[in-house]
Order: sequence, then C-alpha cells, then structure tokens
Amino acid sequence: MSLVDLARAAEVTSKQQIAGTLRDEAAIEPDPVPSGEATKETQIIAIYGKGGIGKSFTLANLSYMMAQQGKKTLLIGCDPKSDTTSLLFGGRSTPTIIATSSEKKLAGDEVAIGDVCFKRDGVFAMELGGPEVGRGCGGRGIIHGFETLEKLGFHDWNFDYVLLDFLGDVVCGGFGLPIARDMCQKVIVVGSNDLQSLYVANNVCSAVEYFRKLGGNVGVAGMVINKDDGTGEAQAFADAVQIPVLASIPANEDIRRKSANYEIIGKPGGKWGELFAELGTNVAEAPPRHPTPLSHDELLNLFKSEDVGGNFSLEPATFEDMCGVDYVERPSLEVIYDQV
Repeated sequence: MSLVDLARAAEVTSKQQIAGTLRDEAAIEPDPVPSGEATKETQIIAIYGKGGIGKSFTLANLSYMMAQQGKKTLLIGCDPKSDTTSLLFGGRSTPTIIATSSEKKLAGDEVAIGDVCFKRDGVFAMELGGPEVGRGCGGRGIIHGFETLEKLGFHDWNFDYVLLDFLGDVVCGGFGLPIARDMCQKVIVVGSNDLQSLYVANNVCSAVEYFRKLGGNVGVAGMVINKDDGTGEAQAFADAVQIPVLASIPANEDIRRKSANYEIIGKPGGKWGELFAELGTNVAEAPPRHPTPLSHDELLNLFKSEDVGGNFSLEPATFEDMCGVDYVERPSLEVIYDQV
C-alpha cells in the first residue's frame, strides 16, 4: 500500500471515529432534574410569548425594577437569539453559556460563574444561547444549557426571583422544559392585541393544562399586554381564559424610541417607573392559576371577522383540480372480494 493510500485510510478511520463519537454523544439522555428539597424558597417564573412581542424589553425593565425594589433577581435568556439581556447592557451581547461551555471543554477547562453571569445595578443576567441555523436543535441547546447551570449550582443559588425568557412559538420539548418538568412555579404570558401573539399565549395555557393533567404543578400567573393600542382583544383573551392582566404597556413613541436605543425605562421616579413598579409587585404576588384555553374558533371570535378572514367559507378541492382538466380516471387494480 502506498503512502497516499495509507494517508487516505487514516483519514477515513479518523472521520469514522469522530462520527461515532458524535453519535454516542447525541444518544446520551439529559440528566434528570434534581428532586431533592430546595435550599431556598426562590420564585422561578417562566415568561413566554411570540417572537418579537417584546418579552426581552419587558423583562429587562421588570428585572431592573425588581432589583430596585430590593429583590435579588436573576434574568436568564432562553432564546437562541441571545438578546434578552442586551437592553440591560446598553445593546452589548454577553457570552452565552452554550458557546462558553464548548470553548472551555475544548480547552480542557471548566466554566466559572464569572464567565457567563454579569450584573448591573443589582440585576444578575445570563444567556443560554443556542446553535446557528441548521447546525443543531434549539430545544436540545436549552436542555444542555440547564444541565450546565445545574453543574454551576443553580439549585443552591441565593435569589428571590429567577426570570426565564422563553420563546413561545416554538413547540419542541426544550422550550417547554419549565412547564413539563416543574422547573418553575408559575408562567406569565406576554401578548398584544393581535391574533398571532394571542394564539401563542393560548398554546402556552394549553401546555400548562396538559401537564397539570399529567401531575404537573405549574400554573399561569397572568398576562402582560405590550404595545397596547386600546382595541381590547388581549384583555378579552385574558378574561376568557380566566387569568389576570398584570400590566398594560401602552403603544407609545417614547417607549419605542428608548427601547430602540437600549435605554432602561423601568426606573424608580422615571416617567414609566410606576408602571413597572406595579408590574414588579404583581409578578411577585400573583398566584399560579388554572387557565381555560380557548378553541381555535373561540380565539378567532375575539376579533372582527374582517380582521381574521371570517367572511370566507372553505371550498373543498377535487381530484380533477389537482390533476388538471384533461385528467382521465383509470380503472382501479384493487381486487375487491364479495362479503361472505
């Protein structure tokens, strides 16, 4: 065998070994969630909502205000976009737990708290992160991120409140982790007066009720209406599913401009300080409730028919429509036996 053939054979063997290692790693099930007694009564609250509805804006200002109210607060971004904490840090992104964990592993080092957790004016914040498009499962990334947090002592950390920012319009298992595994005590949904955000909020309520039937304990504490233009659909939704509205953040140009400039508006004494102070109190005190999710038609009925296409009826398609006007039906080759 020539040197070239030997080199090629070695390269093939190396690739096979790497592929085998990756398959073995992918087959490993996540560690079970610890079931022992917690060392501190920390309220862990998962906030869900449609992508772009304003969860990160709401949570950055909420966590800041809660810290100003004397509550030791940790904000964890659980969205692959890793932008939950950007507003806190003036638009600057923070190293994510998943990326940092991978880099440290390659270097043979362990992840430390200071590598992934950062603070501002009493708020502690971190990002789980996620894979790039097409390079992995975002839900699996969430699970891996929480496994890393547990290794860092997550269940022994001394916080009053832990706020988890989750994308609500992704339905794979990792994003439902807090509800499915009782990792939080309650859920808050963020929505607006539009069908898509309320569809997501309704799905989250459905997930909570589904896992309650399986023995889960998580409830829905309420809803935050963001970009409220006064049309009332979000309030009607909250009334219909029997959850309270914890705050209504108006559709306001001052809020939009300051948010775009990465400014915190939830400050004591500021123009919007009272709004976020009330939200902070409501989030802390609102008990978890059993929601009553709506059917799809009930959800659509919250909106005027011209807004959701209610004036249209469904016209069934025919096989001729699918195959063209020149379609000629052929005799079936199926053998049909007479019934005995």
